Amino acid sequence: MQKRHTNRKQYFKELAQTCEKYFLPFIEHHKEIVPELNILEIGCGECGNLQPFSKRGCKVTGIDISDVRIEEAKQFFQEEDLQGNFLCQDIFAANFEEKFDIIIIHDVIEHVLAKKRLLTIAKNLLNSNGIIYVGFPPWQMPFGGHQQICHNKIISSLPFIHLLPEKAYRVLLEKIGINQRTITELMEIKDCKTTIEHFKRLVKEVNLTQLNEVYYFINPHYESKFGLTPRKTFSLFSAIPVWRNFFTTSYFSILNTRNQD
Repeated sequence: MQKRHTNRKQYFKELAQTCEKYFLPFIEHHKEIVPELNILEIGCGECGNLQPFSKRGCKVTGIDISDVRIEEAKQFFQEEDLQGNFLCQDIFAANFEEKFDIIIIHDVIEHVLAKKRLLTIAKNLLNSNGIIYVGFPPWQMPFGGHQQICHNKIISSLPFIHLLPEKAYRVLLEKIGINQRTITELMEIKDCKTTIEHFKRLVKEVNLTQLNEVYYFINPHYESKFGLTPRKTFSLFSAIPVWRNFFTTSYFSILNTRNQD
């Protein structure tokens, strides 16, 4: 496991930096970021993604099922003298009385089995002119199985091992000595795997419209984490279904509720 997965303040700062430089500008192509915008992040973690929006005077709300992450979000925002509303709730059971101008779902959908239901909830929480930003690592990308969470330098550094058959993958993790809790999490991620094609089908099924998309060969997160310069996937690869999942480490999409032609 890398240090940033245990040092949550570092992780918070890295997320805030990446959001400020990449997520926010991508969103702002379709929605001007002005004070008083109402923004919700689903699966917010410690809310690093919401920090740049709060700094611009937006009203930010983060919801996450982890009480530890929500407490960290409150602490980190307080330390930076920023305002935010943080809810420790399951999005599938939460009730909101308000609508949102922007909904962020970043590195979350690949952890959720009920993806169609999640997108439907997000759609129903949007203002009439609101947008949804979704970002996720496609399943077939080198570390699409999130094996980097392992407390093992070999496994956490091995690309594509998550593509092994389920039984072989589990046996490998057990033989290496990965603890059962981590194995369970990794197998859940394998069950929840998300490809770009699956996501696009779901968008159509819930009657959302895709306004924009971008394929990254080098994930923008890797700039703050590893010092790598983000690069978009070559158009030749991003145009080919299935194969683009192998050549894209992060996929961004902007959605709204406009009627499709």
